[in-house]
Amino acid sequence: MEAVVFDGKTWTLKYDNKYPLPKIENDDDVIVKVEYSGICGTDLHIVQGEFPASKERPLPLGHEFSGTITDVGKKSVFRKGQKVVVDPNRACSLCDFCRKGKYQYCLTAGINSTVGIWRDGGWAQYVKVPQDQVYLLPDGVSTEQGGLCEPYSCVAHGYDRASPLLVGEKILIVGAGIIGNLWVTSLHQLGHRDVTVSEMNKVRLEIVNKLETGYRLVTPDVLDKEKQLYDVIIDCTGVGKVMEISFNYLRHGGKYVLFGCCPPTHQASINPFQIYDKELTIIGVKINPFSFPNALGWLKAMGNRYVNYEKLGVKTYALSEYESALKDLRAGLVSKAMFKIN
Repeated sequence: MEAVVFDGKTWTLKYDNKYPLPKIENDDDVIVKVEYSGICGTDLHIVQGEFPASKERPLPLGHEFSGTITDVGKKSVFRKGQKVVVDPNRACSLCDFCRKGKYQYCLTAGINSTVGIWRDGGWAQYVKVPQDQVYLLPDGVSTEQGGLCEPYSCVAHGYDRASPLLVGEKILIVGAGIIGNLWVTSLHQLGHRDVTVSEMNKVRLEIVNKLETGYRLVTPDVLDKEKQLYDVIIDCTGVGKVMEISFNYLRHGGKYVLFGCCPPTHQASINPFQIYDKELTIIGVKINPFSFPNALGWLKAMGNRYVNYEKLGVKTYALSEYESALKDLRAGLVSKAMFKIN
């Protein structure tokens, strides 16, 4: 089958049209024929050697994908032909963290066993996953929209972590890649209107403008000049220096949501006195523990008004076009690159 394969020993990608097809091995296995599979910012960090991933053998990346079931194990509750999405993360169900429902902290599962990072992922025509990581798409939600379920599930977890977010609070979103855009759509759907989006790439600001939310769109130099303060800042850049700068834009009692995934090497210097004096809160957001059901509900509620590839700046590519996809994404010509498969 076709796949885009990552070699963790050499940090290289290649297109392989003879990658082995997955087969049912366990009674609860499900094989999904992949239809849409996203390239995430984390994938870029992995390819650049900035984020840990499997080095045991070359494997397809891709932890954001949707598709159709083609085969199931004997004890699976799913059926062939069902449209599904896959949560790439799961609990070990044994450690204290997982048994408290917080598998994002698990030292063996969670981000440490992710499909598409440590196991064969969705940058391939087919992928095998355990059934407890499979979710049916609701009626009216397409596999195209389902391709964004995993990042929306992370946003849903971030929203829960940052709650309460009161309508009327001044919110700043820093970074308008796909994650920034998903925050834009989510906040607008939930009634927030006093939102500013900061992005240095004007092409990406034009993409946000297509979402027709009425949010204020600015470049970072504007923030620096006007010195406005915000109740909530959501950093979607994954750049340590950006946090260092934008942290100063919080008003008293403010919350800083560190959503973008920074490489482990990044550093940021902040003033502890500010945290004390303003009673500031810093909120980390790690993956998507049990938030897929919320994300599926959001997808159904948002519909084509928000979850629309053209409006969001999502462009589709064939697996064989992976180099162009990565190039366009790095250049900021698209907010997200998505493989359209089969």
